[in-house]
Amino acid sequence: MIAFPFDNSYARELPDFCVSWQPERVPQPVLVFLNHALAAELGLDLAAAPREELAALFAGNQLPAGAQPIAQAYAGHQFGHFSPQLGDGRALLLGEVIDRHGRRRDIAFKGSGPTPFSRRGDGKAALGPMLREALVGEAMHALGIPTTRALAVVATGEPVYRERILPGAVLTRVAASHIRVGTFQYFWAHGTPEHVRRLADYAICRHYPELAAREDRYLALLTAVAERQAALIAQWMHVGFIHGVMNTDNMAISGETIDYGPCAFMEAYDPQAVFSSIDHGGRYAYQAQPSIARWNLARFAETLLPLISDDEGQAVARANEVIDSFVARYEQHWRAGLRAKLGLASDAPGDRLLGERWLDLLEAQRVDYTLAFRYLADAAQGDDSRLRTLFAGQPALKQWLEHWHARCAAEDAGRNAIQAARERAARMRRMNPWIIPRNHRVEEALAAAEKGDLGPFERLLQAVRHPFDENPAYAHCAEPAPAEFMSHFRTFCGT
Repeated sequence: MIAFPFDNSYARELPDFCVSWQPERVPQPVLVFLNHALAAELGLDLAAAPREELAALFAGNQLPAGAQPIAQAYAGHQFGHFSPQLGDGRALLLGEVIDRHGRRRDIAFKGSGPTPFSRRGDGKAALGPMLREALVGEAMHALGIPTTRALAVVATGEPVYRERILPGAVLTRVAASHIRVGTFQYFWAHGTPEHVRRLADYAICRHYPELAAREDRYLALLTAVAERQAALIAQWMHVGFIHGVMNTDNMAISGETIDYGPCAFMEAYDPQAVFSSIDHGGRYAYQAQPSIARWNLARFAETLLPLISDDEGQAVARANEVIDSFVARYEQHWRAGLRAKLGLASDAPGDRLLGERWLDLLEAQRVDYTLAFRYLADAAQGDDSRLRTLFAGQPALKQWLEHWHARCAAEDAGRNAIQAARERAARMRRMNPWIIPRNHRVEEALAAAEKGDLGPFERLLQAVRHPFDENPAYAHCAEPAPAEFMSHFRTFCGT
């Protein structure tokens, strides 16, 4: 039997915060994806194991030695409406391992069958959405964005009934933890301040140990989570990522991106972009993500108020200071990232306006967000030919480029102009990807996988794992989707 070096602190220290449960057996497990690099990072020796044994392991038919599967309790605001009990309705935390870098990591199943939290759901998952999570998680990791990642996907050999009959699958997900804002909300709604205190102390010990000795550690926890979320959302915005379902149960205390359901990457720049089939009002549109993160943090703050101060008024005032500071925190990260995307190494008056005018130009002409920034690196070295192919109205582009070149020249004053331009272009190419998971390529790969052909998925996976490299072999992966495809493109939750 394959053994994992489990050290299951959540089950051990918070046994009344979860339910012990077992995954359902599946009839015909077949391993379709295994993340060898992640397995090595976790210290798991899987290379010599037969595929049949790995399939049984990652389907839940044969649990690794030391596993202690639990379904975690949590609540959540879903599209603004509070659900006091959600929980792991189709997921199980198998346990935790300490990886090769000394980090504690959760290993969890998704789609492993119903639990006491299933709320009449079947607890299953379909192959397409699980491969989407594997693909997008690897893309986000390659882009340098904190994220959960898929360790394995196993086809189960059984049908899953959604809008149509789909092949079933189980995903194995790795996370810094699965503690969510919704986890705090559950024990705020159902428990006592002491339950919330225990959870907060555990979260501090696990994710923010530098805060443990502070008298104001619960206010400091709120501040630290707000800081990580500000940085995370800014990174989403910089690559055009739209999460699609930013409910409070999908905001991780660790600051990782979690739950890739109806997610997508924006192509033509559109601040109002929404691709989720269930987001009818645009609550989680691209441009709304920073404000929704702030709203979610306010819900987190509500759960911590009794811990922040015995004086309710004082607790509210202190928490509000943190929540109100989120806008400035986010703005700082967003501005720094935008400067880097524009190739600017320093901060100068007028940079914000320069960046906003660039985005206005992209929006007005519906220019591809990813390629516009990527091709701007060429323009840094005097070649704007690829960039000009993206724009219908050349005069506006020419005017903006003149302002940008002037700003770059001012920053490079006193330096060799050719060398400075070369260095700027190199920095920009390290910041601005050539490849993102283009929505039409993702859909093609998932459709082929559902029919038993994993070739397109594997090729796309290799491409998104090297997003900054202009490899001609992956040129088709860099091409924007046809406008007709994007006009009706929608993503689905998969539950």
